[in-house]
Amino acid sequence: MILGVVSDTHNRLSNIEKIIDIFNSNKVDFVIHTGDITKAETLRKFSNLNCSLMGVYGNNDLLELGLNKTSEECGFDFREPPFITSICKKKIAIFHEPETIAETIENDPSIDLVLHGHTHRYTNQEINGVKIFNPGECAGMIAGRNAVGIIDLDTLKAKRIFF
Repeated sequence: MILGVVSDTHNRLSNIEKIIDIFNSNKVDFVIHTGDITKAETLRKFSNLNCSLMGVYGNNDLLELGLNKTSEECGFDFREPPFITSICKKKIAIFHEPETIAETIENDPSIDLVLHGHTHRYTNQEINGVKIFNPGECAGMIAGRNAVGIIDLDTLKAKRIFF
């Protein structure tokens, strides 16, 4: 089972098609967005994915009511963070801001994978047996490079794909 991870798209519509092409060509089974979509129009573009999309809202998702409506119309599952779910027998905690990750892991040792955004910086580490991953940004605002992530849920091996 292959998981796609995208973060901090910040309404960069020109990048969304590239992101969708990457995920579709890599035959991902699920995509998780870790927040800062910013507009319903951006979220709607993700309906061209060949798989399910879920995620959390970020601090720049101020038009959340529009995002909620679009999420429902497109069959996506977006929630306030943290969003804890299970996919392929892996318990996944989805955050936007990373500040409460350590506390969440401490309170729920059954979590296998933590995904977050907000920092616009790549993270791929393990803390107390829990994989923590942030592919970086998809808006090129801080790092100047765009990337998404792909994770093999059987092994929790993660890689970045730049575009």
